[in-house]
Amino acid sequence: MSDLATRPAPPTQRSGGAGRVVSVAAFLLVATAVGVLAVVDLGLGTADVGLVDIARLAIAPDDTTAAVLVASRLPRVLAALVVGGALGASGLVLQAIARNPLASPDTLAVNAGGYLAVVAVAALGIPVPFVLSGALAFVGGLLAAGLVLVLARGGADGPARLVLAGSALTLALHAVTMALLILFEQETVGLYAWGAGNIALTGTATLQVAAWPVVVGLVGAAALGRRLDLLGLGDDAAQSLGVPVRRTRVAGVLVAVLLAAAAVTVAGPIGFVGLSGPVVARLLARRVPGLGRHTALVPFAALCGVAVVLLADVALRLLLPAQASLNVPTGVATTLLGAMVMVWLVRRMRDTVPTSGSSSPGVRPRTRRRATVVTAVLVILVVAALVAGVLLGDRLVLLGDVANWLGDRAGRQVDFVLGQRVPRVLAALLAGAALGVAGDAVQTVCRNPLAEPGLLGVTAGAGFGAVCAVLFVPGAPVWLVSAAATAAALATFGAVYRLSSRGGLATDRMVLVGVATWAGAGALTTIVIQAVAPWDATIALTWLAGSTYGRSLVDLVPVALALTVVVPMAWLHHRELDLLALDETSPRVLGVEVGRIRLVLLAAAAVLTASSVSAVGVVGFVGLVAPHAARALVGASHARSIVVSGLLGALLVATADTVGRWALAPVQLPAGLVTAVLGAPYFVWLLWRQRGARP
Repeated sequence: MSDLATRPAPPTQRSGGAGRVVSVAAFLLVATAVGVLAVVDLGLGTADVGLVDIARLAIAPDDTTAAVLVASRLPRVLAALVVGGALGASGLVLQAIARNPLASPDTLAVNAGGYLAVVAVAALGIPVPFVLSGALAFVGGLLAAGLVLVLARGGADGPARLVLAGSALTLALHAVTMALLILFEQETVGLYAWGAGNIALTGTATLQVAAWPVVVGLVGAAALGRRLDLLGLGDDAAQSLGVPVRRTRVAGVLVAVLLAAAAVTVAGPIGFVGLSGPVVARLLARRVPGLGRHTALVPFAALCGVAVVLLADVALRLLLPAQASLNVPTGVATTLLGAMVMVWLVRRMRDTVPTSGSSSPGVRPRTRRRATVVTAVLVILVVAALVAGVLLGDRLVLLGDVANWLGDRAGRQVDFVLGQRVPRVLAALLAGAALGVAGDAVQTVCRNPLAEPGLLGVTAGAGFGAVCAVLFVPGAPVWLVSAAATAAALATFGAVYRLSSRGGLATDRMVLVGVATWAGAGALTTIVIQAVAPWDATIALTWLAGSTYGRSLVDLVPVALALTVVVPMAWLHHRELDLLALDETSPRVLGVEVGRIRLVLLAAAAVLTASSVSAVGVVGFVGLVAPHAARALVGASHARSIVVSGLLGALLVATADTVGRWALAPVQLPAGLVTAVLGAPYFVWLLWRQRGARP
């Protein structure tokens, strides 16, 4: 566990008057920093109103300056105070309950659950007052956090399991939320921008109402301070000292979710403040006598959370042009900052050791006959998915129409429909196959059945590269988009591998660094979209949602080439892969160059992922579900699982694309959203099955 993990205060922090003086001085120092940031933030904005103009209001009233201050600048700063304080305290309480420095409203899916609840009610067209909106966010966040804590056994299974469960549930909830935003566009107007975490959209009336639950939550968190201190000793020790452990955890979760729900209701889900604020607070508390106890640490973490939000908002407005800074939500900057903090935390973890597990725990050997039958059935299903994808959509096409089209005898309408539909179906099949094979390689290298290119940040990195190519080079040819996605995917893979390989390759560390990189790459992508071409955001978001819309046969060339090269190469080395999946020692004893094979495999997985992104955009969970299902069907032998993983991936993405185009026609859901909705429950089921076991 990290040396920043929650624990009782050391004896030096129990000193009397001297400790209190130093603690007060630390509070005053951080409060001064918050005050300076708030003043600077008041002077920044799109209007030509600076701090000098605001200062002159006391001497010479100016209606224009006063209007800008009251209507825009002051509510923004006050929102930062409310949201930052709530999230800072919420994260600290969650970390104490889980005894995990990576716990936060983001990693426990509290923000995602609250966001989905608000959007779901808005989609129903039910007018909801602000207070009830906060209650809905509270219920949604509470249900999400409860499920994550159950899957991770309250954090007892380690930080990797907690973050994996939270990330999977966040992706699933986000996919459902995006689907609602697409299906009910008119009813949910404004909620997409709000969902990125924007303190500039809040009015003073909203803040007045939201301040009360925040105050109640802060008081409740401080009241739990002594119990949280003792909880850091361990459940048995705390129980022996008279602490009702279960009731304390329940009360702590309720308080933390109340604070997070209030923040979500005010400004949307602002990312990673609940992680960064408590980390800063604990770092300072280790050097300040008297701050180690939660009674003092809760308000101190709240103050640090405010500083994080204000710092992010000021940095946005100083580093970006005026209009661009207005388009980029503050939550994007806090997510980028929080991702860096998370990587730093993970690299300091001491309980992660070079992995010695297997990528296929509990998988029974399968006979060759069974593998042959499974492969044949999957080939038939893939062909059926191809036919169904061609026939189904917003317009039904008959097999006779397809035959006429292939013979160049079809009418104009059929020719138009199939000319668009066939490349889309082929793109889904090829991209799904690429993701399935890439996931098999990643899980083999990591020896972790819960790893996949998306959770290692490679998919998000490839999406960032593709979006940059699309936005910076209008009308970019497919080879340029593919090259940009590949370069970004390889760079992301290199960064994750380098950051997680301190002291040897560690499975837990690689997954956690990958999750942080995934969040950071997503934040960078949003910044590029909003800063460079906000009017073309729909084009860029097409890549991020995993859509096959508008694909042509030319777009399929990169992914087809990648599959042609990588799949035979991987199959020819299936024996080395089998050894690599066992443990760290066996392949070395048998003469396998582990370092070289590992790098080649991960690089190949990055190329496959990037080529799939260039074909259909960012599609999640396929690289997790397909390899795991393949091993369950045909066993752990890579001579079989590589091919079966590719077939299952093709079947999953093609089916998701067809369902997205046909089920709610003429409305179309991107394939990436459908795979996330289908794949995330499977991931949650895997986590449930493996509770109590290290991933």
